[in-house]
Amino acid sequence: MTTSTQAASFAAGCTAFRGPLLHFLSEPGLGTPDPGSYSYFTDGLLVVADGRVQAVGEAAELLPQLPVGTPVEHSPEGLILPGMIDTHVHMPQLAVMASYGTQLLEWLETYTFPTESRFADADWSAKQSKVFLDLLLAHGTTSALVFSTSHKVASEALFRAAHDYNMAIATGRVMMDCNAPDGVRDTAEASYEESRELIARWHGTGRQRYAVTPRFAATSTPEQLTYAGKLMTEAEGLLMQTHWAENKAEIAWIAELFPERASYLDVYDHFGLLGPRSVLAHGIHIDDADRARLAETGTRIAFCPTSNTFLGSGLFDLSSARGADVEVGLASDVGGGTSLSMLVTMAEAYKVCQLRGQSLNPFQAFYMATLGNAKVLHQETETGNLAPGKMADFLIIDRAASPIQQLKHSAERDLSGILFDLMILGDDRSIRRTYIAGQCRYDRDAAQGAAHAGLSV
Repeated sequence: MTTSTQAASFAAGCTAFRGPLLHFLSEPGLGTPDPGSYSYFTDGLLVVADGRVQAVGEAAELLPQLPVGTPVEHSPEGLILPGMIDTHVHMPQLAVMASYGTQLLEWLETYTFPTESRFADADWSAKQSKVFLDLLLAHGTTSALVFSTSHKVASEALFRAAHDYNMAIATGRVMMDCNAPDGVRDTAEASYEESRELIARWHGTGRQRYAVTPRFAATSTPEQLTYAGKLMTEAEGLLMQTHWAENKAEIAWIAELFPERASYLDVYDHFGLLGPRSVLAHGIHIDDADRARLAETGTRIAFCPTSNTFLGSGLFDLSSARGADVEVGLASDVGGGTSLSMLVTMAEAYKVCQLRGQSLNPFQAFYMATLGNAKVLHQETETGNLAPGKMADFLIIDRAASPIQQLKHSAERDLSGILFDLMILGDDRSIRRTYIAGQCRYDRDAAQGAAHAGLSV
């Protein structure tokens, strides 16, 4: 891809970033990647002004067009990528990551609900929201669909912190009025009224969007699920997020709670919670009828490989989902997931596919973590790649962040090899800098320097 942008169109005070550069234009596919699905420049240039991409293309073509004195950050041994996007992650669950020895339902009762009860405190929610966003940035995630808790103050705190950072975050107050302990259980009416208040205050404020968030069918009464469906009709552009078909014991429980419904998916369908703006996390134990209904309604699945393996839930069937034209996003699902890094998430997704006798090539994996996830969340007009006019959310990747990566980096690698090395061996150490709307919000070297200075005091 080249650009015809003229020098006169570049704003005075723009900045530029030079180095190998990759972004996606369309889906590469699970098999041999479509060469027209991405643009790769071995010596590329990204031009940014006023928070947005001005141009992207060959450095040799664009450098002469820059205004005199334009700063150019050069990373010849790195890789410039769009910021990564997470389609399912829990802000309050950082402290329950790597909690030992249980599957889903016991894990919720033992670890998750007690931890989430602390978020009734506004000060705690504000502190933890900032910690959460700082960690996302350190792991190269610039945007996410996020579960908060059932406390209005927790969603307020996350929205406020994300707005201050100018990050594109979608979240919502969790709805759960039954089968949950004191401290996190709400009421159907309160969840509806407080969600409406949050929508009025935050949906469409800056880069923030609201997601109607029933936790999962087991923790909502029919009255509350009716309210959730009603909310989806009351404002334009809302998302809906919940959990679905993650664990066999969970599925059996739903069948007991909703005997009148034909299936777990039919519960959500009945209450008006399926549609193109709905993201169902997991979707492991499903059948062809489920996939057909998802495709018919445009409902999306968030594939959460590290939590699915950690909690022993099962192996997601990516090939069957895409074969049925179901849109699939990639997600960390922290705290059931074991890393906020989308690089680590890609690696686990690759292994899940391998165990199913399927293939996940690195082009498709990086597409899913960037433009693919932007499409799942209906934000591809603003994020997902580095096309001119989009928000300048991007990363400077260190391709040799660990000793083994340094060893492999010394050999001649084609693009597929470069991406596969990052996908299998990369983690948060690979994120050198993270930019939000053209502003550096995370600098690995500065963060490490500050940490070392603190240790030496």
